[in-house]
Formats: sequence, structure tokens, C-alpha cells
Amino acid sequence: MITTYLVKTTRLAVLAIGLSLATSQYADARTTTQTPAAEKSQPHKFNAAAFHDSAEAGMLRDAYHTLATADHDYSGHRIKAMHAVEAAGKLLGLNLKGDLKDHEPQTLSDAKLRAAKNQISSVLNAAEVKDQKPIVKHLAKAISELNTALALK
Repeated sequence: MITTYLVKTTRLAVLAIGLSLATSQYADARTTTQTPAAEKSQPHKFNAAAFHDSAEAGMLRDAYHTLATADHDYSGHRIKAMHAVEAAGKLLGLNLKGDLKDHEPQTLSDAKLRAAKNQISSVLNAAEVKDQKPIVKHLAKAISELNTALALK
């Protein structure tokens, strides 16, 4: 029984470390697009293209896929978080859809939700800096739903 617990704990730790490393390497590898001069003259105008090819768009895609492959329903809060991320993605010109359950232990699924929450938080911070209020609203809702989902036992 202790051996099973240690194996599960070790797998969880390896998954968390792997997700953290993959996210940071992915973000470092992506390049952001330059903003044309016409867009710089209107700093508050919403521009989906500025996000669409950015590292933040990649993190949002990854976070959505992580949520889509997480197992367990979390009383609907995982799905609500996915819908909020879909809505933010739609505003950014991203096509995020689907639910791809992996059938994994609860601890690994919880780790996936935490990893997705961290990625969404990074995109939320970037959206706040870029004054993208509609996107901030959806991503804040996704984080709230994930906090509720992770609080369930």
C-alpha cells in the first residue's frame, strides 16, 4: 500500500515537473509578433491578431487541451472553465473545442487542472497588461471555476 502511494506520488511529481518544464520551454521557443505602427497609435483598441500568434495563445491552447484531457467531472466546474477558455479563445481568433478524457487517477487529473490554471493565469496577466478586458473577464471566470473544481473532494 505504501509502495502504491509512493508510485502515485512520484508519478504526480514527475507530471507536475514535466508540465512546468514543457510550459516554460514552449513559451521560450515561441516568438511574439510585432505590432504594426497603426495599432500602436490606438493602444486601447482590441486586436485579436496580436494574441493569435503569440506565446500566450499557445499557452491558452495548451491549457485548454490539458483541461480537455483531465478526467472527472468536478461537478461541472471543469467544463465551465473550458467554456470560459473557449470564449476567450474565440475573442482571440482561436478555435478551441472538445473534451478528450484520459481516464486517469484523481490525483493526476487534479495536477492537470492546477497546471492549466497556472497557464491560464499567465495569459490572464498578459491580457491585463494589454488591457484586453473581455478576455480578462473570461479567463478570470475560468480560474474561478478551476478553484471551485479543485476544492471539491
